[in-house]
Formats: sequence, structure tokens, C-alpha cells
Amino acid sequence: MKKNLLLLLLALPPVLAGLGGCVQQAVNNGMPLQTGSDRALQSAKIHTELAAEYYYRGQLDVAIEEVNEALKAQSNYALAYNVLGLINMALNENSKALENFERAVRLAPRNSEIRNNYGWFLCQRFSQRMDQAIEHFMTAAKDPLYATPEMSYANAGICETKRRNYTEARLLFQKALSLQSNYSPAIIGLIDMDFQRGNLAEAKSKLAQFSQNNPPTAESLLMAIKIEQAMGNQLAVDSYIFQLQKHFPESKEMALIREGTVK
Repeated sequence: MKKNLLLLLLALPPVLAGLGGCVQQAVNNGMPLQTGSDRALQSAKIHTELAAEYYYRGQLDVAIEEVNEALKAQSNYALAYNVLGLINMALNENSKALENFERAVRLAPRNSEIRNNYGWFLCQRFSQRMDQAIEHFMTAAKDPLYATPEMSYANAGICETKRRNYTEARLLFQKALSLQSNYSPAIIGLIDMDFQRGNLAEAKSKLAQFSQNNPPTAESLLMAIKIEQAMGNQLAVDSYIFQLQKHFPESKEMALIREGTVK
């Protein structure tokens, strides 16, 4: 999935309120003193943020080290398990990733970013659990406090497309676009539906229109490669592969090209 299909919530969990009349907060020179638990939480947060940054860069070994430091600071930090799940997914350690995401959800059942990531993992790696993946996406998308519900709607659309539920997929992509009219994963998702149904000319036309109004993304370039390949336009295929290599050399889309698994 794309960095935009994989977004992490790395903010602190909601602070419990209502205890001000029961507990007097320690102060030093007018400033609250950090307790040991405060410091542990802050350490876990910082190391998790670092782990996420290294994950995005593809430095998975360093990312794991940072997650381990986060969990040393606070062993039940849900967001650390969330990032660890993404790392293990990238390493194709599916059993470990499943355990990580399940633990993250148990620790923070109302965290919609975790729900979204867990749903994406199930969609990509456990096709027999697709219904559960869609449930996680819908839980996240319907959360009024979730900042990017269009992402979960688009992810759900991608998963419905995978199992050829095109009517449901179209509704989900359209819902994502109703929230953010130029949300590229949903637009590419609709184009991919045309491609999968054999409407190559229509898919190519829609992608050309998208490309006129938007900078290229790894997803759009891969879609172009697939369309031109299906149409037998090898020169165009080579041109798009060159662009993908130039602009997104570390993307999962480029990895698919190198592996020769694009269909």
C-alpha cells in the first residue's frame, strides 16, 4: 500500500480529565514536574515517531531498534505495536505482524489509525478475512474524530475491487471523493476498476485526465504501466518505468516492476 494507504497516528492518547480536584500536581518554579510515567510515555512516543520515520525511509533494521526502545519505555504502548506491525508486514513476517496489530487494537480499540492499518494488512495478506478488513475500515471511516476518513473509504474500495465487488467498490471510492474531491487513491481506484473490467481505452483516457491535473504518483505510474502493457505499447511501458524508477525508486510499485509481478 502506498505511504498515503499506510498513515500513522503518533499523537499521545487522550488525557484523562476530571482528576484536578483530587490530585495536586507537583510544580517546580511554576512548571509541572514530570512523573516517571510521564517520562516513560514521552520516551515511548519519541522512539515510536523515530521508528515510523525509519520505516518510511526503508531502514527497517533501525526502525525495529527504535520500536524496541519504545516498548522498553512503555511495554503497552499501542502505537509502537502499530508501527511494528507495519515493519513486520514489510518484512513479510505475516504472523508477527498479525500479532502486533491485534495487540495494538486490544490496547487502543478506538484508535482509527490502527484500525485502518490493521484493515490494510488483512486486505493484503489474508484474503479469507476480507470482511474483517472492511469492518476495520468502516469503523475508522465513521469515527468523527478521525482526520482522514477518505483514506479508509478508499482502502475499503481497493479491497472490494480485489474480490471483484465492483458496485460496492465504486460506492466506497465515490464516498472518499465526496470527502476530498481530488483524493488520488480513490481516483486511481476507479481507473483500476475500468482496467480490470477490460475497459482499457476508458481507463487510459481517465488516467490521462488525472495526469494533466496532478503530479505523478507511484500508483498512477504503475497504473499507466499496466494499461500500456495490456495494450501492447512497449515504448510507453518503458517510458513509465523510467519515470517510476526516477521519481519513486524505493516504492513498493517499483519493487513489483523489479520482481516482474505486474499484471
